[in-house]
Amino acid sequence: MLHEDYLNELLKETDAAQFLKMSVRTLQGYRLRGGGPKYVNISHRAVRYRRCDLLEWIESKLRISTSDMGGNAYV
Repeated sequence: MLHEDYLNELLKETDAAQFLKMSVRTLQGYRLRGGGPKYVNISHRAVRYRRCDLLEWIESKLRISTSDMGGNAYV
């Protein structure tokens, strides 16, 4: 089981993007448009992400088929 401090550690934007295997620009786009992982807005120049929120976001993206729209909505 993962340690609580590890899960709640605040990651810089570059580290969060690396954790998610995506570019920083993609992560910034998610913040602008919505639909991305939760983040902590410390200031206009300091955005941080908790690992637990990144993992939760990844879990929310799991699908079992191409027709699986997530949640309770199935086509």
